Amino acid sequence: MTTTIEPPRTASDFAELGRRINAAGLLRRRPAYYVARLGLVSLAVIGGWTAFFLVGSSWWTLAVAAFLAVVFAQVALVAHDLAHRQVFRTNTPSRRAGLIAGNLVIGMSYGYWMDKHTKHHANPNHDDLDPDVGPGVLVWSREAARGKGFLTRYQAWFFFPLLTLLGLSLKRESIRALRNGTVKRRGVEAALLVAHLVFYVSALLVVLGPLQALAFFAVHQALFGVYLGLTFAPNHKGMPHPDGSEDYLRKQVLTSRNVRGGLVVDAALGGLNYQIEHHLFPAMPTPNLRKAQPIVRAYCAEIGVPYEMTGLVDSYAQALRHLHAVGEDLRR
Repeated sequence: MTTTIEPPRTASDFAELGRRINAAGLLRRRPAYYVARLGLVSLAVIGGWTAFFLVGSSWWTLAVAAFLAVVFAQVALVAHDLAHRQVFRTNTPSRRAGLIAGNLVIGMSYGYWMDKHTKHHANPNHDDLDPDVGPGVLVWSREAARGKGFLTRYQAWFFFPLLTLLGLSLKRESIRALRNGTVKRRGVEAALLVAHLVFYVSALLVVLGPLQALAFFAVHQALFGVYLGLTFAPNHKGMPHPDGSEDYLRKQVLTSRNVRGGLVVDAALGGLNYQIEHHLFPAMPTPNLRKAQPIVRAYCAEIGVPYEMTGLVDSYAQALRHLHAVGEDLRR
């Protein structure tokens, strides 16, 4: 459903907020943080696969599958920061590191995802321009739900089960983007995806028995999809859908939702719980988002812009209620 958002009072609102953020030094690089974070994530990847080979042909390997699911999601969050140039100042090292993290480590086209995510940031929650709310298996507006069937009618009940397929869906869309030629550097991306696939399949078939390999694959991919989906679901789902007349600040703030929590939530969601600040300043390093939050919230109160913040569980509840409401006309 398209919701008309209050038009801007002045075009200089974001410029003033930007001055305050710059004065606080929150757009400066945080190299030490990213050295530590990339180092820990890299050690987790190496440690997870080392454990896989050490455990060998045992059903205990399913515990390794669960651990690697978490690690893969953390690698995806690192790729997200690389895409926004939070880690490196220039595009070349960001792209190279992103290709390693996305294509080689987790088997997702970095170029495909970056193009999709850039469109989302430009027009969050816009029914026609944001690919994250475009009609798909899940439908996010009543207009798009017209004529749909049983799945859309009760889609809130299928939300979490469908997340188990998210990892596989990203792989399928990555291959489709490469075949369609919509990804730059197709040769490099394809080669890295093939290298990931060869290593992954070979490791499972060589180390595990057939049933164990199938179980490992199912647990690993399902939990990876759920975790990855849960990092993005609280951020925009159930928030207003703009009509395109808003200025930059209101378009980003009114369509986004922050999630309260401490350092554990920050680490689990990769800083995406500060979604409002991230959308306003995409290149801001993740550890600075927490410091920017009180500045942005106070400024929004000052200029009369609603600022949405809720708890983690309630954020999922709001998204599910929105999905359920979208299918209401079909249930009648």
